[in-house]
Amino acid sequence: MTGRCLRYIRQNWTETRFYITIFILLIILDLIIVYILIQSRSPPTPSNTSSLISSNNSSLTPSNVTVWVTGDRSGNFTCDGSNDQVEINQAFAYVAENPQFTTVHLKGPNTYLISDTIFIGNNTTLEGDPTAVIKLIDRADWPVFKPLITQINSTEIHGVTIKGFEIDGNHDNNLDKPKGYGYYNMIHFRNSRDLQVHNMYMHDGHGEALKVDNSSNIQFYNNSVHKMGHNGLFAENCQNVESWNNNITVRTDCGLRSRNSNHVKFHDNLIDSFYHWSAGGPGILIEKTTAVVNDVEVYNNTIQNTYGPGIWLIGCCRSYPRDEAKNVYIYHNIFYKTGTNPNIDWVGGIVTSGFYDTLIENNTFDGVYHGAIIQMYPAGTHIYPTYNNSGHIDLSPKGTGYTTTARNNIIANTKQRKKDPDGTGYGVTNYLPETHTIILENNCLYNNYAGNYMNCTSTTDIYVDPVHLNQNIGAGYFSEEFQESINQTMINSILIKRCS
Repeated sequence: MTGRCLRYIRQNWTETRFYITIFILLIILDLIIVYILIQSRSPPTPSNTSSLISSNNSSLTPSNVTVWVTGDRSGNFTCDGSNDQVEINQAFAYVAENPQFTTVHLKGPNTYLISDTIFIGNNTTLEGDPTAVIKLIDRADWPVFKPLITQINSTEIHGVTIKGFEIDGNHDNNLDKPKGYGYYNMIHFRNSRDLQVHNMYMHDGHGEALKVDNSSNIQFYNNSVHKMGHNGLFAENCQNVESWNNNITVRTDCGLRSRNSNHVKFHDNLIDSFYHWSAGGPGILIEKTTAVVNDVEVYNNTIQNTYGPGIWLIGCCRSYPRDEAKNVYIYHNIFYKTGTNPNIDWVGGIVTSGFYDTLIENNTFDGVYHGAIIQMYPAGTHIYPTYNNSGHIDLSPKGTGYTTTARNNIIANTKQRKKDPDGTGYGVTNYLPETHTIILENNCLYNNYAGNYMNCTSTTDIYVDPVHLNQNIGAGYFSEEFQESINQTMINSILIKRCS
């Protein structure tokens, strides 16, 4: 049998060789095709990727810069609703090790429950869908000053953007920790530069929405911040800070706060609060204790129904040269019914002390409590909260010659404050005439409860219903008759309508 087969092969060798050659060529072709397919695959995904993103879903196709974190196994890292910071931090570690990637994206709708901090590196973006939520777990029991999101390198951080998603501080399920003492700050960076936080929804926290220390080039904008446990933005010892177009409901402390920071702009924000003992202090707080603060602008904001003053401007705690605390410019803001707190006396529209050459111009104060512009500082009152838990600190200015100029403002319908109301409700009040001066020029004052001035006066102010103004004074006026906000460009047309 074997012999016959060999004779057959020898007799038909040419034909047999042809088929063997074809078979070998087919094997080689298969190997080439497999190699091409392997090489044409997308860049390798992280080691714990559960599945590759479907190529027929263009919205989930990774770009050349983005790593996806999901809860439905459609991304590069999959979270399961428990200790989700583990996978998020793995995604950031992968981005750090692979420089072609810059962004970690949180897919929504999904809630990412974290039991520990998320760490971000340089030149990195953390973004998410609006339906993606980072949420602190119940009963987290973290130590003080441990934030939800911070830098991986404790010495410095730069080039970070956080945008687009929601952070839930889960306040009501962590009531063992007090508000305002540094617990569970949502985002905290130190020694940072070129930082942006925008288009975020941040709510129900124990501490800050964003805290930045010793940093520069900080932008905080287009955010919705609701009932934090301290401030919306707190910039301390920073340079070049800008915050705009935020909607902030204050709880415990402030909407926007700057301490010992310079080249600051807070503008085009809507800040309000609610009537409750926890509702906090001023809408905006500008402080100077140690560093130079001589370039601050606050403008085009609407501040209404705050528990404390609309703006608190204070320099204190030591003597300092004039050039270290001056030139704060507050203009084109609307203050409406600010200062509702019944337990403190330092309420009003703008409460200020310890600053030189302050200019308050073209603002509208309507229905504020205590007074529109008040020169005073809190004395003998516990200032809650403070990180060092001291509260009773001396806030008195240590120098003299502090001057505030107020011009072209509308000051109307001022009410008595709720705590110790007797003798309050003037349009403008100076409780510190020995060290502070208010210069009043061309303001419109109308219907203020106690009168227009206390320890100050003016020869150029006018006293008419702001609806009847025919000149550009203030930042707008709310007319009960017309039930709408009247801005400067509308005043003349309203006057014409009334007179026709």
